[in-house]
Amino acid sequence: MTSLKWLWNASKGVRWRSAWLALVGVLYIGAVLSFVWICKRLVDIATGVEEGDLFSMVWVLVACVVAELFFSNLSLRLETMTMVRFQNNVRYRIFEQVLCSRWQGRETLHTGDVVNRMEADAQVVATLICKSIPMVLVTLVQLVAAFVFLLRLDSRLAGVLLFIMPLAIVVGKIYLKRGRELTRSIREMDSKIQSHVQESLQNRLLVRTMERTADVVGMMGSLQSSLFKLESTRSYISIFSRASLQFGFMAGYVTTFVWGVYGIREGVVTFGMMTAFLQLVAQVQRPVVQLSQEVPGFIKALTAAERLEELLAMEREPQGDPIRLKGGVGVAVENVSFAYPDGTRRVLDSFSYDFQPGSLTAVLGETGAGKSTLMRLILALLTPDEGAVSFYDGEAKVVASPQTRCNVVYVPQGNTLMSGTIRDNLLMGKPKATEEEMREALHVAAADFVFDLPDGLNTLCGERGAGLSEGQAQRIAVARGLLREGGLLLLDEPTASLDSETEMLLLQRLSDNLNGRTVILITHREAAAKLCGAEVKIER
Repeated sequence: MTSLKWLWNASKGVRWRSAWLALVGVLYIGAVLSFVWICKRLVDIATGVEEGDLFSMVWVLVACVVAELFFSNLSLRLETMTMVRFQNNVRYRIFEQVLCSRWQGRETLHTGDVVNRMEADAQVVATLICKSIPMVLVTLVQLVAAFVFLLRLDSRLAGVLLFIMPLAIVVGKIYLKRGRELTRSIREMDSKIQSHVQESLQNRLLVRTMERTADVVGMMGSLQSSLFKLESTRSYISIFSRASLQFGFMAGYVTTFVWGVYGIREGVVTFGMMTAFLQLVAQVQRPVVQLSQEVPGFIKALTAAERLEELLAMEREPQGDPIRLKGGVGVAVENVSFAYPDGTRRVLDSFSYDFQPGSLTAVLGETGAGKSTLMRLILALLTPDEGAVSFYDGEAKVVASPQTRCNVVYVPQGNTLMSGTIRDNLLMGKPKATEEEMREALHVAAADFVFDLPDGLNTLCGERGAGLSEGQAQRIAVARGLLREGGLLLLDEPTASLDSETEMLLLQRLSDNLNGRTVILITHREAAAKLCGAEVKIER
């Protein structure tokens, strides 16, 4: 019921479009059944059973065919546009929700799994809401109308077919529970494969240099083998279900044909009625088959809805207007303790320090001591278990929150460039930066090499800065950070990939161009720490 409620809410933007789609489908069914009636009339007129104008009826028959073509193509157009609109809307909502969700420190979902849900699961749900549900409504109308038509022609034949049809419904119910379990397992395995592929491709150089290509490829084969087994099991159930439906369909068709033959011999069935019988049996039984075949799609959609709902239920960061402090920004860390949800110890335990406005402080400590965690607490990506992190200037003091993030310039550790040009990456720091501002930022970051490249600022960077060395990418990331406004500069190992000479050049230029900013520098290098006015060491 939760999944059904979610599907109902998700369809809010396309309900009227789906209703129009169903209406066009009903008009199409009306044209089809009119075609059946005209065919019966034409045959009966031709055989002398009824009187009428044969030429006029032929034109009416042509009109029915034209109407079928028109409504069929109109339905396809509406269906396509409705699906695209719905799918785009769902993907947009999920993308925005994931980006705005509260960072947990140790994410439970792999990015490959998230992408898989955004693509495959969104498409499955879109197919159900924008195609299957309107089609089911149209099919029900077709079933009732065709059955009533057949009932008026021969009530006994209609009764016989009514006895045969429940077989399809029973088979559909047998498939439901087991099919849903298999579908969820298949979707989860598909996500694992996409996650494995994405991560392996992103780190293919590491895989090759560690000589683990065979292992990674072997894991891919193992995952695909597991997926094949699941798909194979589901296919057996589907084949059994489909075979049963086909048997019921053929049994109904044979029954109708034999019934008509005996009726003609007895003189109670005309050739026109026989023609109508053979067309109506398909119009009665095909909807039942279609309805039963929608059961697997409905199961897949419920499973997909559950997976999408998990993403949309992610806790969001608190929203609000930015709180921008004036001038130099200080950070007061007061008796802060923090442990990750699944951690066995506190990363920080009653840690206190006052990073005063305009100061340049080096944060030292062993790997795993909590240096990066301190950065995330200042950025309000994490919330202290105890104590508080506050921002202050000469006039106000506020607790760190997503709204105070506008005061922070953060340069994370490692290669964090986005695919695109160097210019694109720099404009992330300041979208309206001028050429002179970008040149100045690159100079301070010791990244003047950019202007020696053939395309300069328009040099393309591949995924995660591919095409540039780690040191080059790191310096461009520093320049990008420097373009961003904010009185607090957080640098997480900004010189880790640099040689000692370039490191000293970068740090010296930074210290000479702070312009009143407060700088917190995470480093494990003594040379970098010595350039700072103060040091604080975090103990494990």
